[in-house]
Amino acid sequence: MATITKNALADEKQHTGTPYGTAITLHFAVTTNASGAVVNSNVATGVAAGDVVRLGILPAGMRLDDAKTLVTTGWTATVTGKLGFAYVDGVDSATVPQDDDYFGSGITIATAGRYAASNTGVRPVVLPKDAYLILTTAVAANAKASQTDVLVNVTNVGVA
Repeated sequence: MATITKNALADEKQHTGTPYGTAITLHFAVTTNASGAVVNSNVATGVAAGDVVRLGILPAGMRLDDAKTLVTTGWTATVTGKLGFAYVDGVDSATVPQDDDYFGSGITIATAGRYAASNTGVRPVVLPKDAYLILTTAVAANAKASQTDVLVNVTNVGVA
């Protein structure tokens, strides 16, 4: 199981200003090439089942409200994923534990479509520190070009 990190995550532009509130939609994209590897990442081989792909950084002080996974070009047949978060510093929080399937699991990223967050057993949480948005793959390795975008709805409430 590898951890794949897109290059220059801290440099990705996110528009966070809203004139009448603090609601924000963050956009994270992952593209794989013909061999199934994440384009512009630290790993040149295809994504294997069980790999964790770091899609971007969710800033501290954001309340995680919702997410939608948009698969334009599906991954290899049968590949599924779970969408969650893990802290950038690698240290868990007692008040808001890391959760690799916070937004859902069993997402059929092998098939083009729009997939809403499916984990109904969690309440919105406020991140006490920066966290990676992570996609953990399952069932099969990816061996083809694909395009997946994730939209995460957050509210900036600040760090307590």
